Amino acid sequence: MNILILGSGGREHALAWAVMQNPKCDKLIVAPGNAGIARIAACADLDILDGGLVVTFAEENAIDFVIVGPEAPLAAGVADRLREAGILVFGPSAAAARLEASKSFTKEICDAAGAPTAAYGHFTDAASAKAHVRAQGAPIVVKADGLAAGKGVIIAQTVAEAEAAIDDMFGGQFGAAGAEVVIEEFMEGEEASFFVLCDGETVLPIGTAQDHKRVGDGDTGPNTGGMGAYSPAPVLTDAVAKRALDEIVRPTMAEMTRRGMPYRGVLYAGLMIRDGAPRLVEYNVRFGDPEAQVLMMRLGAQAMDLMHACAEGRLREARVNWADDHAITIVLAARGYPGAYETGGVIGGLDALPETSSEMCFHAGTAERDGRIVATGGRVLNATARGATLAEARDRAYAMAEAIDWPGGFFRRDIGWRALG
Repeated sequence: MNILILGSGGREHALAWAVMQNPKCDKLIVAPGNAGIARIAACADLDILDGGLVVTFAEENAIDFVIVGPEAPLAAGVADRLREAGILVFGPSAAAARLEASKSFTKEICDAAGAPTAAYGHFTDAASAKAHVRAQGAPIVVKADGLAAGKGVIIAQTVAEAEAAIDDMFGGQFGAAGAEVVIEEFMEGEEASFFVLCDGETVLPIGTAQDHKRVGDGDTGPNTGGMGAYSPAPVLTDAVAKRALDEIVRPTMAEMTRRGMPYRGVLYAGLMIRDGAPRLVEYNVRFGDPEAQVLMMRLGAQAMDLMHACAEGRLREARVNWADDHAITIVLAARGYPGAYETGGVIGGLDALPETSSEMCFHAGTAERDGRIVATGGRVLNATARGATLAEARDRAYAMAEAIDWPGGFFRRDIGWRALG
């Protein structure tokens, strides 16, 4: 098959790495890709938010299967345009992608499905949002309703902090994403990520992970897009996963089908788990980043078969073959992230890193200039490793991170601390 992956981050590098291991892949193109992806696949300069352009590109390059990596093309209806053109695609419709693109829509679906989640209010003006915060008290969670690249969530410890977040959102800090705001109760417990595939009928669990959102060691500092992750997540036991499927995921999928928008693709359920009971924090309609890196490291070549079966509506025949292993990824970010940071810094030491089925450095925000790799984003590299134990995987990943010569970067030193004690 000729395969096209849309996206340019660490998630897409990990997806490309897994797809390239599958003998069914004849040709792989990633659009737009990055410097790391360019070492294993062809990259194409393509506006992935323009469904018409993506369809034309796929037809001109005889693409058999398209995998949509990020959420923005899904919300823009790119998967719909591909399906209309008769091109096989992995990713939900724009209507179904509202499970991530609109937090208030997700709450409405959860209410209708009876799925346990945080109590909430939905607001379109700052005054009523602030009145709600004052009535509820803190801690409280303030969320931009729309897509904010993983940054539109403020866990406010005080009423004043919540009111400031409301002003920032309605003031345009997150653009159109903050035109409406959802305010939720603060849920206590341990957070973990549960990944399933759904083809409109069958739901197939494909893995668990736990990421680290805070920028600093000990889970301190502001939220980021994720500073590292590991899989599996010990807190998401078989019993908790079954409850999440029965009480949250399957009722949601049934409600989506009832509304005429059956879900087809990967669904990432962010869960808060307390005393063995899961509640939904949020849905994402794509593989997480950096969670995809650890999932792909563990799944390998079968990831493509699973995505292909999902796209063709054959999940009832599919099986996931898990090894009894662990994977961990360490995010190397530009100094200053998630605030202001500089780009263009040269990164050395990458050519000496191992590239095996157990060790890979995935690129998230890089480009090649004058034969050198430079940083182009906030989260730039993912040192990713697998091992028989999480401690073994951690040691391999940190050895890779330490070997990278990038004075302009930093990384957390405690990824996996919950599971490692």
